[in-house]
Amino acid sequence: MKTVSVNKLKFKKKLSMIEQYVIKDFLYQWIGQPSEGLDEILPLDYTEDVFAKMEASLETPFLVNGNEHLRYATITEDDQFVLGVLNWNQELEHRFIYL
Repeated sequence: MKTVSVNKLKFKKKLSMIEQYVIKDFLYQWIGQPSEGLDEILPLDYTEDVFAKMEASLETPFLVNGNEHLRYATITEDDQFVLGVLNWNQELEHRFIYL
């Protein structure tokens, strides 16, 4: 995954139902298509606080790269998938993800 600064990203303000489904499906495939299903191990809620995103539950922490907590997944205006993660120092970082 590539780390980028947030000022270089242009997030979408709203996500259609199709885009929300695409994010969930992308994450399901990215984490290896678990038999439990995505909603069981990584429940996501759609929010539009500052920008549109599929936000992970705080009650169900999901680790990325061993020690980073997934906070949300979204799509940029350029249709790139981005994860918002908290690193070991509790700083928010953004990472592009690819299948």
